[in-house]
Amino acid sequence: MENNPKKPRVQLDRESWVTAAVEVLAEEGIAGLRVEVLAKRLKVTKGSFYWHFQDRRDLLLAILHHWKEGRIRDIIKQTRAQPGKELAQIYHVIDVYSASRSRRGMMIELAVRDWARRDAEAAAIVAEVDDVRLRCARDLFLACGVPMEEASSRCMLLYAYVFGVSLMIYEKFDSDVLRLKRDIADLIARSQSSAEASGAA
Repeated sequence: MENNPKKPRVQLDRESWVTAAVEVLAEEGIAGLRVEVLAKRLKVTKGSFYWHFQDRRDLLLAILHHWKEGRIRDIIKQTRAQPGKELAQIYHVIDVYSASRSRRGMMIELAVRDWARRDAEAAAIVAEVDDVRLRCARDLFLACGVPMEEASSRCMLLYAYVFGVSLMIYEKFDSDVLRLKRDIADLIARSQSSAEASGAA
């Protein structure tokens, strides 16, 4: 009788656990983030988890830092503009973050924000990311010649729109959604100050 060779055990690193946990967070929220659920999803025993993490809280902190680093890296990338191209970059930011292709990212974002309502450490991480987000967007407006106070208001408006539109089902509201989004982008991006600055260039 032949001995069937044993299948090699799956070796998971810490990052694999974090990646899987982020997916569960997006789908089920923080309440669904349980070690047993992750182990079953990854087809490993709970022992593998405790090899990499002290406890569930250790995993949760790892998720928060993973999210923070990824968000800040993406924000800096999306708001970096060549000199003289800042207005175009503002339109790019509005387009990228309000597009349906960002749906998964927005699900993760909303799950983290819901988590932050109940957890001080999560709230501190979200506040840090939002500060970077707003400052980077404001720098784009300032580079377009928009005064500081107006630049602050417009970058806040930009993200209020991006997050707001992700929560709404609006396809039946207007027959031309693309035109609607273009008009909103113009209202956010082209202040009187930036229009005058563009005209003077």
